[in-house]
Amino acid sequence: MRRAPRLNLSGILINAAALVLVLSYALPYIYLLMTSIKPAADVQQIPPSFFPAVVSFENFREVLQSSTLPRAFVNSLTVAVLTTALSLSVAVPAAYVATQYRRRITTIFLLFALVTRMVPSVALGVPLFQLLKSVGLLDTIPGLVLAHTSAAVPLALLLMSAFFEGIPKELEEAARMDGCTRFQAFRKIVLPVMKGGIAVTALFTFITSWNEFLYALLLTSEATKTAPIVIAEYNSVYGLAWGAMTAAAVLYSLPVIIVTLALQKQIVGGLTFGAVKG
Repeated sequence: MRRAPRLNLSGILINAAALVLVLSYALPYIYLLMTSIKPAADVQQIPPSFFPAVVSFENFREVLQSSTLPRAFVNSLTVAVLTTALSLSVAVPAAYVATQYRRRITTIFLLFALVTRMVPSVALGVPLFQLLKSVGLLDTIPGLVLAHTSAAVPLALLLMSAFFEGIPKELEEAARMDGCTRFQAFRKIVLPVMKGGIAVTALFTFITSWNEFLYALLLTSEATKTAPIVIAEYNSVYGLAWGAMTAAAVLYSLPVIIVTLALQKQIVGGLTFGAVKG
């Protein structure tokens, strides 16, 4: 007589916990999406409803037809892309040297990068304002890119250092024995292996710049205002425009979702990089 399959209680509990965790993150965004497609009258009703009685895209039409939000989206995208490129161009070679050629100075360098992450952005806002004003970069895209890069480079450096720690030194040594210079070994051997780690670092750097609010508030005005500032301005002295704000927030979340899906394969490879060593 065949035995009935045993109930895997631990597996059920793990799956239930994972489902609760996913729902705790997903439900606020789903509610945001549901609110964005409600008519103005339904958005303000009390008590609020989760699902819209009538699907309406008037909120999206309002924000897309505004004169400020599309330009702010372009500013945010430009700043985030330039910040990501500049941060990676600095952090990738710096992390490689700091991890593969261990010296006391490189250890101090990494520790300094960690310490800078502990400094609150509000403490650096006024000095950055004065510095950019003195060199004529206040209220400019390059000035905001430099401000965002100053916050993103330490994060990118720490992430890339962790990934480079998983690369065996024998890879570079084999390339050097085959006649490659140190730079050629780095470019032809190490960088292709690190595609996943670079993708993860690029994503986190992009999100850091894309979501940044304080520096954009202090260092920009009408010409270079980014999307988080424009979305926050829907909260005015005349009230809070929930419909337009949620529609703008949904649109603002799309680039991050698209980038994450586009880099999904590289991100998974980067997160599992070095997990198994032979």
